[in-house]
Amino acid sequence: MRIRVDWRSSCSLTGTVLKWIAVPLAAPLLLAVADGGDVLPFATAVVVTVVLGAALELLSDERQLGQREGFLMVALTWLSVGLVGAIPFYLAGLEAGPASAFYSFVNAAFESMSGLTTTGATVMNAWDFENQSRAILLWRQLLQWLGGLGILIVAIGLLSNLMIGGAQLMETETQTKNVTKLTPQIERTARLIWGLYVGLTVLAAATFYLLHVAGLAPKMDLFNAVAHALTSVSTAGFSPEARSIAAFEPIVQWTVAPFMLLGATNFVLLYHVTRGDFERPLESEEFRFYLGIVAFFTAVTVFILSFDPDTNLGLEPTIRHAFFNVVSMVTTTGYASANFDLWSAGAKHVLFLCMFFGGMAGSTTCSIKTLRWLVIVKGLYRNFFTSIHPEAVRPVRLGDTVVDEETINDIFAYVMLAIIIFFLLTVLIVVDAARARTAVTEFEALSAAASIFLNIGPAFGMAGPMNSYAGFPVTTRAVMVVMMWIGRIEIIPVLVLLLPAYWQS
Repeated sequence: MRIRVDWRSSCSLTGTVLKWIAVPLAAPLLLAVADGGDVLPFATAVVVTVVLGAALELLSDERQLGQREGFLMVALTWLSVGLVGAIPFYLAGLEAGPASAFYSFVNAAFESMSGLTTTGATVMNAWDFENQSRAILLWRQLLQWLGGLGILIVAIGLLSNLMIGGAQLMETETQTKNVTKLTPQIERTARLIWGLYVGLTVLAAATFYLLHVAGLAPKMDLFNAVAHALTSVSTAGFSPEARSIAAFEPIVQWTVAPFMLLGATNFVLLYHVTRGDFERPLESEEFRFYLGIVAFFTAVTVFILSFDPDTNLGLEPTIRHAFFNVVSMVTTTGYASANFDLWSAGAKHVLFLCMFFGGMAGSTTCSIKTLRWLVIVKGLYRNFFTSIHPEAVRPVRLGDTVVDEETINDIFAYVMLAIIIFFLLTVLIVVDAARARTAVTEFEALSAAASIFLNIGPAFGMAGPMNSYAGFPVTTRAVMVVMMWIGRIEIIPVLVLLLPAYWQS
């Protein structure tokens, strides 16, 4: 068999990206030194990333990135960084002993992949949150920030001089076509988006810390402010607090929600806002659709909670918790302002539905994304209209742009494929739980499958917002690691690698 994919170039370029992971690893390493903690987990990870990255770079001197090589590189980059990122967790877990969640490498890989894919699911229990070093907690947060847009921007910067590699990778990752129209040069585009990402993170950290300085949020010290800025803008959801955002005052919850909304907004739109074009977002059908989804599900959740005799939160807490947790689910952040696992079945099912939407294309968010749902809604309406008026020619439009039929068919196929994989994962969770004699209800399995594959984070039952995924069998957790990886890079870059035609034709 003759392989027609330049896998050496893909591996070599993956190695180049992997080497740079040593830079963010330096932050928790320095914090460990400052706190007098153990530096071995981070020093080891730095050595592994540099050595492994350098070794992969040696595979090819002439590195070219075509479409096939781009798919392979995207898949390998997320997988390799996710596994290397588990090293600090695993070594810290070995030192802490069997009581630590990270004593198992599967758990360490779960936490790392959950962080990098901005899933936000955790295997940590209350004991782990209380006994982990600040350096380990910071590494959790940094992994999620890197997974938001960080790895993408690093890769684009490295590939900007390789033909169309940088633009192709950005379009593959962000699902935003013709990104080069933002600026003529892809490298400059990468710098602009990087600047927006960093700027939003700094703004969030400063805003959160000011609440602490003003005496409005005593627990939101500098460490917590930075930690939550890293994972709110990246719509990721890890928190150094076992109770997530529920550990903070209501004003913190009202303040965090807008940054989740911004992180799930197309960064191209945010760029235009920074240029003074404040009307551009409102001209975007997808943006209006995105806000409409948040508003609709918030209103429905408020209505359900208001008539639930077992809740009795009061007007402001009802609106706040409904709004915050709907935003958290729609944007795939996964924070929790309350233990919504205790809410009524109706409210929990609304949050379950929110998992399947996601924010805008070209943002840090995961799940199916509102752009696809908007095209599906318009496509279905077009089909209904033409069934009544067979002679009509009615193209699907987004703004002034006609969406071609191939794109519409691809979107329908993608959503169908995602739903099929979600159901298959649900079946696997149920079957494996029965094999391991672990009690898992059908709704727990459904919500856990959706949360893992769509990169949401918390689910319901044993995977609820105040619990962890440690209760699932180890084999289920190992499969979940793979499914988080596949879900984050939107299925196709992994599935095409399984086709013989990809390698041969």
